[in-house]
Amino acid sequence: MKTGGTVYMRGGVYGQRLRLAGEPGAAGSAARLTVASYPSETAVLDGTNLSVEGTGSLIELDGASRVTIRGLELRNYKTSKADRVPIGIHVHGAGQGVRLLDNRIHDIGSTAAPVGRELAGRDAHGIAVYGTEAPASISDLTIAGNELYRLTLGSSEALVLNGNVEQFVVENNRVHDNDNIGIDAIGFEGTSPDERYDQARDGVIRGNTVTDSTSVRNPSYGRSIPNGSYSAGGIYVDGGRDIVIEHNRTERNDIGIEIASEHSGRSTSGIIVRSNVVVRNAMTGIAMGGYDKDRGSTTDSIVTGNTVAYNDTLEWGTGQLYLQFDVRNNIIRNNIFAASASQALILNEYAENVGSRMDDNLYFAPNAKQATWTWKNKTYTGFAAYVKGSGGDAHSLFADPLFADPASGSFRLQAGSPASRSGIADPVLAAAPDPDGLPRGTGSGGRPSRGAYE
Repeated sequence: MKTGGTVYMRGGVYGQRLRLAGEPGAAGSAARLTVASYPSETAVLDGTNLSVEGTGSLIELDGASRVTIRGLELRNYKTSKADRVPIGIHVHGAGQGVRLLDNRIHDIGSTAAPVGRELAGRDAHGIAVYGTEAPASISDLTIAGNELYRLTLGSSEALVLNGNVEQFVVENNRVHDNDNIGIDAIGFEGTSPDERYDQARDGVIRGNTVTDSTSVRNPSYGRSIPNGSYSAGGIYVDGGRDIVIEHNRTERNDIGIEIASEHSGRSTSGIIVRSNVVVRNAMTGIAMGGYDKDRGSTTDSIVTGNTVAYNDTLEWGTGQLYLQFDVRNNIIRNNIFAASASQALILNEYAENVGSRMDDNLYFAPNAKQATWTWKNKTYTGFAAYVKGSGGDAHSLFADPLFADPASGSFRLQAGSPASRSGIADPVLAAAPDPDGLPRGTGSGGRPSRGAYE
């Protein structure tokens, strides 16, 4: 079908794989090949009786362009053998215009026993996109409307973009109940043969709901179960650059959103985190910087107009905003940070915090007198002490944001909220509406509301 068209799969269970390589919808062609379930039916690719050899997948797109995979169910593809990687949909090589739409991917994973000090050998993905060529990339990629759940991931991620992947949109997916990271955009892992192209970049992660990602029962993070690791981010950028993260809801993960770099001397940069709802995550809401001094940095990024509330449910004191090792020249403004019972709002234990600009945020804690901010490894109790000691947040507020109904999951603002149209005019925030589609910055002087909602 080199001229394109649609292949419909009738409803039923198929114990087989699908592989498309190169020719379908080839680069430079106007043709598009679509593989889809027949209307009102669901075709299921079931891996129960399929072995995993090396890196295996139920659907493989190898160097393909202008291919759409739509409305399929992929399930039950597993291994118990080390160093074998089961994947639901695997896109690799280089190509343009791949669309992965409205698929349901579940019960895929590895149960291999991790080996060695690094606890390696146990990996799986629901959707994996690896840009393994250079300078040719995987570009014009859309991953939308999919559901990924009950994935046993080991050291890997439910939905990952790694290496030479650019101009992508990951939107309106539901990712839930997995034992590691939900959505990840990665760089600096040697996936591309040319390090100049070895970063996921120039993309958008928008409108996704990521819940219940936790590593505490994942032996890749510690053989003793539960292992107490709490390392699974809902949305993670690890070494990517120039990515917008907006309109997502991350809830009950270990970490809500993390923008960091795991590779020493390398930086996650140019990330915009705006208009997200980040609530009730176990360790922290938004994390930035390397997780220890052997990691890289987060630079030149903007966190604006987010509602970050009731995270740190573990009450470890990791707070709503966790600034880790080596954060440089980042802007954090127009957010709502509302503490959990831990009373902790910001934790920043490292002095390697240069050029950070914090202002026009709204803070709240159940007990104002016990609220804490740790800035450059010095802890302040009470808002006035923090502002004076840190030298930041001069135009920020400490007040109850008056959420509409947080017990029922609504973090919109009640009438009369001090967050309403009280922020600072912000062209980055105004460039997109809030999650309800309302324009941002409609207050006097272009003032937006603080937090995710107008």
